[in-house]
Amino acid sequence: QVQLVESGGGLVQPGGSLRLSCAASGFIFSITVMGWYRQAPGNQRELVAAITSGGSTNYADSVKGRFTISRDNAKNTVYLQMNSLKPEDTAVYYCNEDTIRRSGYWGQGTQVTVSS
Repeated sequence: QVQLVESGGGLVQPGGSLRLSCAASGFIFSITVMGWYRQAPGNQRELVAAITSGGSTNYADSVKGRFTISRDNAKNTVYLQMNSLKPEDTAVYYCNEDTIRRSGYWGQGTQVTVSS
């Protein structure tokens, strides 16, 4: 049974940092492309960053240079290091894998709020 558990969100001031974690189970994590997504109120969910099984990464233009995605295949975990946070980064953050995403499954997400 697929499970994605996001954690690490919280309230942070503009310019601050957070590190999100996503623990995955129920599929062969090490061979997958994993992504971090976010959804702000009233907006569609958007892809923020992705990482291949080999460690290649890509980022949305809005977060390039500020966010870093990484993974630990031994722990079946993907991370998102977020620096220089802005109020517009406020959203619920989710991780997912493409096939699982298309099945409609999402974890509970973790709330990130950037506010002074």
